[in-house]
Amino acid sequence: MPGGVASGVRSCSLPVAAAAAERRRRAMLRRKPTRLELKLDDIEEFESIRKDLESRKKQREEAEVAAAGEEAAIALGAEHKSREQLINDRIGYKPQPKAGGRAAHFGTFEF
Repeated sequence: MPGGVASGVRSCSLPVAAAAAERRRRAMLRRKPTRLELKLDDIEEFESIRKDLESRKKQREEAEVAAAGEEAAIALGAEHKSREQLINDRIGYKPQPKAGGRAAHFGTFEF
């Protein structure tokens, strides 16, 4: 058995040594940090893009305010409808009037 123990130690240490060698081979190389410089062109480009985005945001907000104003005008218009009628109009449902009275039910013998 002493031979088995010695061979067991070698088999365990061999993969550990190989792994350490592999790590050393794949280690990242260290380099000096890169210096970034901000140029005048970069600042001008940033400012133009920022102004463009701000103008788009203003236009979108103005359109939303205008749309909300139109919806409020429609809701407060001369034509006051019930909640049920507004929902029916929105979904496109047009209820058919039910025939009432005794003549409509005469064929079914329901009095």
